[in-house]
Amino acid sequence: MANIPYKIYLTEDEMPKNWYNVKAVMKELPPPFIHPGTLQPITADELRPIFCDELIAQELNNSDLYIEIPEGIRDFYKMYRPSPLIRAYNLEKLLDTPAEIYYKFEGTNTSGSHKLNSAAAQVYYAKKQGLAALTTETGAGQWGTALAMACAFYDLPLTVYMVKVSAEQKPYRKAVIETYGGKVIPSPSDTTEIGRKILSENPGTGGSLGCAISEAIETAVKTPDCRYVLGSVLDHVLLHQSIIGEETKTACEKYDIQPDMIIGCIGGGSNYGGLVGPFMGDKIKGKNNIEFIGVEPASCPSLTRGRYAYDFGDTGKTTPLIKMYTLGSGFIPSPNHAGGLRYHGMSGIVSKLYHDGYMTARSVEQTKVFDAATLFARSEGTLPAPESAHAIRGAIDEAIKCKESGEKKTILFGLTGTGYFDMAAYMSYNSGTMTDYVPSDEDLEKGFATLPNVNL
Repeated sequence: MANIPYKIYLTEDEMPKNWYNVKAVMKELPPPFIHPGTLQPITADELRPIFCDELIAQELNNSDLYIEIPEGIRDFYKMYRPSPLIRAYNLEKLLDTPAEIYYKFEGTNTSGSHKLNSAAAQVYYAKKQGLAALTTETGAGQWGTALAMACAFYDLPLTVYMVKVSAEQKPYRKAVIETYGGKVIPSPSDTTEIGRKILSENPGTGGSLGCAISEAIETAVKTPDCRYVLGSVLDHVLLHQSIIGEETKTACEKYDIQPDMIIGCIGGGSNYGGLVGPFMGDKIKGKNNIEFIGVEPASCPSLTRGRYAYDFGDTGKTTPLIKMYTLGSGFIPSPNHAGGLRYHGMSGIVSKLYHDGYMTARSVEQTKVFDAATLFARSEGTLPAPESAHAIRGAIDEAIKCKESGEKKTILFGLTGTGYFDMAAYMSYNSGTMTDYVPSDEDLEKGFATLPNVNL
């Protein structure tokens, strides 16, 4: 094995020129999106009022393994990519583990996360199509920040519906979005019919991604030359995020690093799907035996306690039906949950891979997540986002198992972003006031009761 530097940087020439479409190698595709009225597979024409044309084509592309990244997007990427693959030498030493730990760090841009990879692509295509404005939702704020940055670069107006509890907890994230020209509306709001309905039914709610999606879609549909863009869940978003996995795979091959397991945090599935995609494609082809692990919050356990069923992607039930692991579109996470990963469902691709046994999942309480985040910050020097810290928790747990068994494994995880706008959560943890909330079976049944009555 080659001598492994602390940080592995690829050259600009080594940055991928194509995205990786894992659907092209899946033995069985995820079930198609279904029109809630006709219960027939959704068509491109039916998606056109909501999404950009090129994104629809990518969403429905099940056959092309590689899809070219346009030069205009690659030029944007070059401002912050390739991102480093880092050997966590100090964390290994602190844990006294025989395991080798690596992490792909996506926090090297102003948005502080991987979200910019898809934001740049989606805004580029919207501008190319001649659209006049975009709407979106954001949970913890990383997606809203990334999209505001991309909209500023490509000169497109943006309205962001930000989950209300996050807008309250993270005023500085809101300020960054506004600095880049985005208009922020805490969701649910009284600016849309769906928002007013949600507020009347749940007074004082802290909101959810499902609520914010509903409002953003309603505004997009009612505004001329406007489209909605989504930061996770959908297939084209995972496609854009595959640049993470492709860079990681190139770096591993360059230094003969052979991961035994790859770990990522999961909320909607974009960063996880992007990180594991190229490796997962090889596993499906029988070229590796990597263990893939997704780590989600115990307060919003879509994979570990959800149901594999057709469901709406939003609380207002305006989206197509998606076959996914879901807690029900009516499920609203506890407001004491810090950070993102607040989505009731999961990417159709990730759900299918999980359902078919290509990966496993686990859920963790947030105090344990912040235990791991603090340990990582003190050893590796980077303050991680609460979302990213779920993956750190998983990696630390696996490294401790290696210490106990004496088995040496190579662990790779995705550090999706930094936590410098999450100080309210860190203050809560440091003061001992942070609490764990795990929904009861009765709580989950309330969400499951909102699942559409379809048998497909």
